[in-house]
Amino acid sequence: MSESLPQAVLFACTMNAIRSPMAEGIMKRHHGTRVFVDSVGVRKGELDPFVIAVMDEVGIDVSGHRPKTFEELEDGSFDVIVSLSPEAQHSAVEMTRTMACDVLFWNTFDPAIVEGTREMRLDAYRQVRDELTRRILDTFPPVRLPAG
Repeated sequence: MSESLPQAVLFACTMNAIRSPMAEGIMKRHHGTRVFVDSVGVRKGELDPFVIAVMDEVGIDVSGHRPKTFEELEDGSFDVIVSLSPEAQHSAVEMTRTMACDVLFWNTFDPAIVEGTREMRLDAYRQVRDELTRRILDTFPPVRLPAG
């Protein structure tokens, strides 16, 4: 991405219940005053309680997130759509056929498929959160104010 931040970013995944709400929360934490941020799913799921837990660990409250689909978007004009699952990538490409918008595909692991103890499952969610944080900060670096 260029030095300047996009004005509007949409994160998309399969059910808007795990990956895209995490990415939305992370992006809002770092750029929420400068960039409009939203998230959607191909289908509507229920916000995963593990998402609330691992985001709370880093001081980001996503408990008020309400999953929605592409069809439920109030505003369809985005500069960048970041799709986090193959299904979301397909929907993002369809959505952008008639608009000038960059589509990034970050195929992101779905931690919901991990089985095991609560701690093992939380670790999978933490790994996704940390990977999304790294990718967001690499792609949309924080604006550095000039010294002085």
